[in-house]
Amino acid sequence: MLIYNVTVGVDKSIEQEWLAWMKEIHIPDVMNTGMFVGYKIYKVVGVEEGGAVSYAIQYAALSLNEIEKYLENYAPRLREEGSKKFGEGQAAFRTLLEEVE
Repeated sequence: MLIYNVTVGVDKSIEQEWLAWMKEIHIPDVMNTGMFVGYKIYKVVGVEEGGAVSYAIQYAALSLNEIEKYLENYAPRLREEGSKKFGEGQAAFRTLLEEVE
């Protein structure tokens, strides 16, 4: 199992609007690509910098192939939608995690 982790710093002034958009629109759009088998969303606790809060969204994939397909075929459009809606109010970085048994 691989996890595509997206950690996003969100300005507190848009936090509730951003979170609702993530839950109602963005995450369903990502899941509808068929490249992931599940997801979890976490709020990072104890770390607030410059009026921002952070969230980690973890998408589970069965193989690297699915993640690569997602990054090539779907991610650019989905990222652009978030940038258009929230602009400088959010900043994301992404990591790929491999489950260790």
